[in-house]
Amino acid sequence: MISELRPAFVSVAMFTLLLGVAYPLAMTGAAQALFPHQANGSLIEQEGAILGSTLIGQAFSSEDYFHSRPSAVNYDGAGNGGSNLGPTSAALMARIDADVERLRPSGRRIPVDLVTTSGSGLDPHISPAAARYQAERVAAAREVPIEEVLKLVLAATEDRTFGVLGEPRVNVLQLNLTLDAKAGRAEAE
Repeated sequence: MISELRPAFVSVAMFTLLLGVAYPLAMTGAAQALFPHQANGSLIEQEGAILGSTLIGQAFSSEDYFHSRPSAVNYDGAGNGGSNLGPTSAALMARIDADVERLRPSGRRIPVDLVTTSGSGLDPHISPAAARYQAERVAAAREVPIEEVLKLVLAATEDRTFGVLGEPRVNVLQLNLTLDAKAGRAEAE
């Protein structure tokens, strides 16, 4: 019986070392060598302090900043995911209605990504339309011309990946950091 089990134990040990140790170490080493910024989480650092990641959204509530889309997981990277509320859910409709009422005073059409969550709950981007929708509020709060804020939105708009994948988008954290640098720093949240 030992002679029958021995090849199975050797195979398990060999594949554990190969696929559980050697392969992950090789991929980590290659990633660190070729793409160190991305391999370390695409962190944004300023004056030695980590402000966030270009890959994970975060909440902004001050009127001086562009706001991210809602998050079903409160932007917690450890527990990402959607709300799992369906289109007939009363709780989902109540949350969306409250968001619409909060945004409606402008009288303009509200971009859908300002009232809906992403599938992961961590999306760091909003649509250019959502950024333009918020530009008037941000310009008024910072007392800068709307044209200046719209130029920053245009400069922060990322095109489709490889020109064909996805939609144009604006990274909210990067836009807010650029806004602080170019249009004067607002009160820290």
